Amino acid sequence: MPELPEVEVVRRGLERWVSGRVIAHAEVLHPRAIRRHVLGAEEFSSRLKGRTVGAAERRGKYLWLPLDGSDAILAHLGMSGQLLVVEPGSPLEKHLRVRIGFTDGGAELRFVDQRTFGHVLVTALAHAGGRSVPEPITHIAADPFEEHFDEELFSRRLRARQTEIKRALLDQSLISGVGNIYADEALWRARLHGARPTGALTRTKITELLAAAREVMAAALSEGGTSFDSLYVNVNGESGYFDRSLAVYGRRDEPCSRCGTPIVRESFMNRSSYSCPRCQPRPRKAAS
Repeated sequence: MPELPEVEVVRRGLERWVSGRVIAHAEVLHPRAIRRHVLGAEEFSSRLKGRTVGAAERRGKYLWLPLDGSDAILAHLGMSGQLLVVEPGSPLEKHLRVRIGFTDGGAELRFVDQRTFGHVLVTALAHAGGRSVPEPITHIAADPFEEHFDEELFSRRLRARQTEIKRALLDQSLISGVGNIYADEALWRARLHGARPTGALTRTKITELLAAAREVMAAALSEGGTSFDSLYVNVNGESGYFDRSLAVYGRRDEPCSRCGTPIVRESFMNRSSYSCPRCQPRPRKAAS
Protein backbone atom coordinates (compact mmCIF):
# COMPACT_ATOMS: atom_id res chain seq x y z
CA MET A 1 0.00 0.00 0.00
CA PRO A 2 1.37 3.46 -0.85
CA GLU A 3 2.66 5.33 2.19
CA LEU A 4 3.32 9.03 2.75
CA PRO A 5 6.18 9.48 0.22
CA GLU A 6 4.30 7.70 -2.57
CA VAL A 7 1.12 9.69 -1.94
CA GLU A 8 3.13 12.92 -1.81
CA VAL A 9 4.64 12.11 -5.21
CA VAL A 10 1.11 11.78 -6.61
CA ARG A 11 -0.01 14.98 -4.85
CA ARG A 12 2.80 16.96 -6.48
CA GLY A 13 1.82 15.63 -9.87
CA LEU A 14 -1.82 16.58 -9.34
CA GLU A 15 -0.82 20.05 -8.23
CA ARG A 16 1.17 20.50 -11.41
CA TRP A 17 -1.29 19.05 -13.91
CA VAL A 18 -4.77 19.44 -12.40
CA SER A 19 -4.89 22.36 -9.96
CA GLY A 20 -6.50 25.53 -11.30
CA ARG A 21 -8.54 23.75 -13.99
CA VAL A 22 -12.34 23.64 -14.33
CA ILE A 23 -14.12 20.29 -14.41
CA ALA A 24 -16.29 19.70 -17.48
CA HIS A 25 -17.59 16.25 -16.60
CA ALA A 26 -17.00 13.24 -14.37
CA GLU A 27 -17.83 9.64 -15.26
CA VAL A 28 -18.06 6.73 -12.82
CA LEU A 29 -17.28 3.40 -14.47
CA HIS A 30 -17.38 1.22 -11.36
CA PRO A 31 -19.64 2.00 -8.35
CA ARG A 32 -17.23 0.46 -5.84
CA ALA A 33 -14.73 3.23 -6.53
CA ILE A 34 -17.17 5.79 -5.06
CA ARG A 35 -18.76 3.48 -2.45
CA ARG A 36 -18.13 6.06 0.28
CA HIS A 37 -19.89 8.76 -1.71
CA VAL A 38 -23.24 7.67 -0.31
CA LEU A 39 -25.39 9.78 -2.65
CA GLY A 40 -24.24 7.75 -5.65
CA ALA A 41 -22.65 8.19 -9.05
CA GLU A 42 -25.10 10.71 -10.51
CA GLU A 43 -24.75 13.08 -7.57
CA PHE A 44 -20.96 12.60 -7.61
CA SER A 45 -20.79 13.67 -11.24
CA SER A 46 -23.23 16.57 -10.99
CA ARG A 47 -21.50 17.92 -7.89
CA LEU A 48 -18.20 18.16 -9.78
CA LYS A 49 -19.38 19.73 -13.03
CA GLY A 50 -18.23 23.33 -13.40
CA ARG A 51 -16.09 23.30 -10.24
CA THR A 52 -12.60 24.80 -10.17
CA VAL A 53 -9.87 22.61 -8.66
CA GLY A 54 -7.57 24.15 -6.06
CA ALA A 55 -4.05 23.21 -4.98
CA ALA A 56 -3.70 19.50 -4.17
CA GLU A 57 -3.23 18.66 -0.48
CA ARG A 58 -2.32 15.62 1.60
CA ARG A 59 -2.48 14.30 5.14
CA GLY A 60 -0.71 11.01 5.73
CA LYS A 61 -1.89 8.53 3.08
CA TYR A 62 -4.93 10.62 2.02
CA LEU A 63 -4.89 13.29 -0.64
CA TRP A 64 -7.52 15.70 -1.83
CA LEU A 65 -8.28 18.35 -4.40
CA PRO A 66 -10.09 21.34 -2.86
CA LEU A 67 -12.91 22.73 -4.97
CA ASP A 68 -14.24 26.26 -5.18
CA GLY A 69 -16.68 26.60 -2.32
CA SER A 70 -16.13 24.30 0.65
CA ASP A 71 -15.88 20.84 -0.94
CA ALA A 72 -13.03 18.59 -1.99
CA ILE A 73 -12.37 15.42 -3.98
CA LEU A 74 -10.90 13.05 -1.41
CA ALA A 75 -8.91 10.01 -2.55
CA HIS A 76 -7.31 7.03 -0.87
CA LEU A 77 -5.27 4.79 -3.16
CA GLY A 78 -5.77 1.61 -1.14
CA MET A 79 -3.61 -1.30 -2.31
CA SER A 80 -3.50 -0.60 -6.02
CA GLY A 81 -5.14 2.75 -6.79
CA GLN A 82 -3.58 5.08 -9.33
CA LEU A 83 -4.45 8.67 -10.16
CA LEU A 84 -3.21 9.23 -13.69
CA VAL A 85 -3.13 12.30 -15.91
CA VAL A 86 -3.87 11.02 -19.42
CA GLU A 87 -4.65 12.60 -22.79
CA PRO A 88 -8.41 12.32 -23.52
CA GLY A 89 -7.96 10.17 -26.63
CA SER A 90 -5.76 7.59 -24.90
CA PRO A 91 -7.04 3.99 -24.66
CA LEU A 92 -9.05 3.29 -21.52
CA GLU A 93 -7.18 1.34 -18.85
CA LYS A 94 -8.50 -2.13 -18.05
CA HIS A 95 -9.24 -1.19 -14.44
CA LEU A 96 -10.41 2.39 -15.02
CA ARG A 97 -12.96 3.33 -12.34
CA VAL A 98 -13.48 7.11 -12.61
CA ARG A 99 -12.51 9.67 -15.24
CA ILE A 100 -12.69 13.44 -14.96
CA GLY A 101 -12.46 15.78 -17.95
CA PHE A 102 -11.74 19.50 -17.97
CA THR A 103 -13.14 22.47 -19.89
CA ASP A 104 -9.76 23.28 -21.46
CA GLY A 105 -9.86 19.98 -23.37
CA GLY A 106 -6.46 18.97 -22.03
CA ALA A 107 -5.33 15.87 -20.17
CA GLU A 108 -8.01 14.21 -18.04
CA LEU A 109 -7.70 12.71 -14.58
CA ARG A 110 -8.30 8.95 -14.30
CA PHE A 111 -8.66 6.81 -11.20
CA VAL A 112 -7.49 3.28 -11.96
CA ASP A 113 -7.72 0.57 -9.33
CA GLN A 114 -7.16 -3.12 -10.03
CA ARG A 115 -8.15 -4.42 -6.60
CA THR A 116 -10.82 -1.74 -5.90
CA PHE A 117 -9.70 -1.21 -2.28
CA GLY A 118 -9.14 2.50 -2.95
CA HIS A 119 -11.89 5.08 -3.27
CA VAL A 120 -12.76 8.66 -4.21
CA LEU A 121 -15.60 10.87 -3.02
CA VAL A 122 -16.75 14.46 -2.92
CA THR A 123 -17.07 15.76 0.62
CA ALA A 124 -17.19 18.94 2.67
CA LEU A 125 -14.13 20.38 4.34
CA ALA A 126 -13.83 20.81 8.11
CA HIS A 127 -11.24 22.23 10.49
CA ALA A 128 -9.06 19.67 12.30
CA GLY A 129 -5.49 19.62 13.53
CA GLY A 130 -4.78 23.22 12.63
CA ARG A 131 -6.01 23.11 9.01
CA SER A 132 -8.98 22.42 6.74
CA VAL A 133 -9.30 18.74 5.87
CA PRO A 134 -12.10 16.62 4.37
CA GLU A 135 -14.72 15.66 6.97
CA PRO A 136 -14.17 11.87 6.69
CA ILE A 137 -10.54 12.18 7.83
CA THR A 138 -10.85 14.60 10.72
CA HIS A 139 -9.90 11.69 13.02
CA ILE A 140 -6.61 11.11 11.17
CA ALA A 141 -3.62 12.52 13.03
CA ALA A 142 -1.23 15.03 11.51
CA ASP A 143 1.75 13.53 9.72
CA PRO A 144 5.34 14.35 10.73
CA PHE A 145 5.84 16.74 7.80
CA GLU A 146 2.88 18.98 8.65
CA GLU A 147 3.47 22.45 10.02
CA HIS A 148 1.07 21.80 12.88
CA PHE A 149 2.53 18.43 13.90
CA ASP A 150 2.96 18.68 17.71
CA GLU A 151 5.99 16.62 18.67
CA GLU A 152 5.46 17.08 22.39
CA LEU A 153 1.83 15.96 22.18
CA PHE A 154 2.84 12.98 20.05
CA SER A 155 5.45 11.99 22.62
CA ARG A 156 2.96 12.11 25.49
CA ARG A 157 0.30 10.18 23.60
CA LEU A 158 2.81 7.61 22.40
CA ARG A 159 4.08 6.84 25.91
CA ALA A 160 0.51 6.64 27.22
CA ARG A 161 -0.50 3.98 24.68
CA GLN A 162 1.30 1.15 26.52
CA THR A 163 1.84 -0.85 23.35
CA GLU A 164 4.70 -1.87 21.06
CA ILE A 165 6.39 0.95 19.19
CA LYS A 166 5.74 -0.45 15.71
CA ARG A 167 2.03 -0.86 16.42
CA ALA A 168 1.98 2.76 17.56
CA LEU A 169 3.74 3.97 14.41
CA LEU A 170 1.08 2.29 12.28
CA ASP A 171 -1.78 3.84 14.25
CA GLN A 172 -3.06 6.59 11.94
CA SER A 173 -4.94 8.26 14.79
CA LEU A 174 -1.59 8.83 16.51
CA ILE A 175 0.65 9.69 13.57
CA SER A 176 -0.38 9.43 9.92
CA GLY A 177 1.51 8.45 6.81
CA VAL A 178 3.84 5.84 8.29
CA GLY A 179 3.17 2.33 7.00
CA ASN A 180 4.89 -1.02 7.28
CA ILE A 181 7.86 -0.22 5.04
CA TYR A 182 8.88 3.11 6.55
CA ALA A 183 8.17 1.97 10.11
CA ASP A 184 10.75 -0.80 9.68
CA GLU A 185 13.22 1.59 8.06
CA ALA A 186 12.81 4.27 10.75
CA LEU A 187 13.14 1.72 13.56
CA TRP A 188 16.36 0.42 12.00
CA ARG A 189 17.79 3.94 11.78
CA ALA A 190 16.84 4.60 15.41
CA ARG A 191 18.19 1.17 16.53
CA LEU A 192 14.84 0.16 18.01
CA HIS A 193 13.08 -3.18 17.76
CA GLY A 194 9.42 -2.88 16.84
CA ALA A 195 8.41 -4.77 19.99
CA ARG A 196 9.94 -2.16 22.30
CA PRO A 197 7.24 -0.91 24.74
CA THR A 198 6.24 2.70 24.09
CA GLY A 199 6.08 3.44 27.80
CA ALA A 200 9.78 2.66 28.13
CA LEU A 201 10.90 5.17 25.50
CA THR A 202 12.59 8.36 26.63
CA ARG A 203 11.68 11.72 25.15
CA THR A 204 15.12 11.81 23.53
CA LYS A 205 14.61 8.43 21.87
CA ILE A 206 11.18 9.44 20.57
CA THR A 207 12.72 12.57 19.05
CA GLU A 208 15.39 10.40 17.44
CA LEU A 209 12.75 8.05 16.04
CA LEU A 210 10.72 10.91 14.58
CA ALA A 211 13.85 12.31 12.96
CA ALA A 212 14.58 8.87 11.49
CA ALA A 213 11.04 8.60 10.10
CA ARG A 214 11.29 12.03 8.50
CA GLU A 215 14.73 11.27 7.07
CA VAL A 216 13.80 7.97 5.47
CA MET A 217 10.53 9.28 4.03
CA ALA A 218 12.24 12.40 2.67
CA ALA A 219 14.88 10.19 1.06
CA ALA A 220 12.16 8.01 -0.47
CA LEU A 221 10.34 11.08 -1.76
CA SER A 222 13.51 12.29 -3.48
CA GLU A 223 13.60 9.02 -5.44
CA GLY A 224 9.92 9.02 -6.37
CA GLY A 225 8.81 6.62 -3.62
CA THR A 226 9.09 2.86 -3.28
CA SER A 227 7.76 0.60 -6.04
CA PHE A 228 7.72 -3.16 -5.54
CA ASP A 229 5.46 -3.76 -8.54
CA SER A 230 3.79 -1.86 -11.36
CA LEU A 231 0.76 -0.89 -9.26
CA TYR A 232 2.42 2.10 -7.61
CA VAL A 233 3.16 4.87 -10.10
CA ASN A 234 3.05 8.65 -10.19
CA VAL A 235 0.52 10.59 -12.27
CA ASN A 236 2.58 10.00 -15.41
CA GLY A 237 2.71 6.24 -14.85
CA GLU A 238 6.34 6.18 -13.69
CA SER A 239 7.64 4.00 -10.84
CA GLY A 240 9.77 5.13 -7.89
CA TYR A 241 13.20 3.70 -7.11
CA PHE A 242 13.64 3.89 -3.34
CA ASP A 243 13.29 0.11 -2.99
CA ARG A 244 16.93 -0.03 -4.09
CA SER A 245 17.90 2.01 -1.00
CA LEU A 246 15.93 0.15 1.69
CA ALA A 247 18.10 -0.94 4.61
CA VAL A 248 15.99 -3.77 6.04
CA TYR A 249 12.52 -4.06 4.53
CA GLY A 250 12.30 -7.04 2.18
CA ARG A 251 15.99 -7.92 2.76
CA ARG A 252 15.70 -11.13 4.75
CA ASP A 253 19.08 -12.92 5.17
CA GLU A 254 20.96 -10.06 3.50
CA PRO A 255 23.75 -8.45 5.59
CA CYS A 256 22.89 -5.35 7.60
CA SER A 257 24.65 -2.41 5.97
CA ARG A 258 25.68 -1.17 9.41
CA CYS A 259 27.03 -4.29 11.12
CA GLY A 260 26.87 -7.14 8.62
CA THR A 261 24.46 -9.31 10.61
CA PRO A 262 21.83 -11.06 8.43
CA ILE A 263 18.46 -9.28 8.44
CA VAL A 264 15.62 -11.30 9.96
CA ARG A 265 11.94 -11.43 9.09
CA GLU A 266 9.25 -11.81 11.74
CA SER A 267 5.47 -12.13 11.39
CA PHE A 268 3.60 -9.03 12.50
CA MET A 269 -0.13 -8.29 12.28
CA ASN A 270 -0.64 -10.54 9.22
CA ARG A 271 2.34 -9.00 7.48
CA SER A 272 6.12 -8.94 7.89
CA SER A 273 8.62 -7.02 9.99
CA TYR A 274 12.30 -6.81 9.10
CA SER A 275 15.10 -5.88 11.48
CA CYS A 276 18.74 -6.42 12.35
CA PRO A 277 19.01 -8.67 15.44
CA ARG A 278 22.27 -7.03 16.47
CA CYS A 279 21.45 -3.36 15.88
CA GLN A 280 17.86 -3.81 17.05
CA PRO A 281 17.81 -6.43 19.82
CA ARG A 282 14.37 -7.68 20.81
CA PRO A 283 13.47 -6.40 24.30
CA ARG A 284 13.58 -8.96 27.08
CA LYS A 285 10.28 -10.03 28.51
CA ALA A 286 9.62 -8.73 32.00
CA ALA A 287 10.02 -11.33 34.72
CA SER A 288 6.73 -12.67 36.01
